[in-house]
Amino acid sequence: MNKTWTWCVIALLSLGSAAWAQDKNTGGTEKNIAALEEKWLQSQKANNPDMVAPLLADKFVSTNSDGKVTNKGQSLADAKKMKYDSVDYEDLKVTAFGDTAIATGGFKAKGTGPEGKALDLNEHFTDTWKKMPSGQWQCIASHSSAVKM
Repeated sequence: MNKTWTWCVIALLSLGSAAWAQDKNTGGTEKNIAALEEKWLQSQKANNPDMVAPLLADKFVSTNSDGKVTNKGQSLADAKKMKYDSVDYEDLKVTAFGDTAIATGGFKAKGTGPEGKALDLNEHFTDTWKKMPSGQWQCIASHSSAVKM
């Protein structure tokens, strides 16, 4: 085998190994983010927004289905006024892009909203997650849109 051919084989094996490692890491990231989304859901089911607070970045921004934009503090304050009777996610999907991940899914909930009015939500959401310098994943943005029936 000549030197050029040997280097080509080594280069191809290296690329293949790197691609396999990236694919393996991406799968782990997607599972980690799905688990964090599950923690978020459990905080809603328990009507305990303090459980989700560590998952949100300090500069977190949320846009709800009414178009209201809130920061972390406002979002948590609103969540403390919510009282869910039932809440669930549907069709959760996570796609990783290096140190960023996007989670999408359906959100259905019934209960009482921050204004004290009954709510019956059927929405789609998109959450953007970022791996922070500490190595911890945090949600940096969330957006929801009402599903029209």
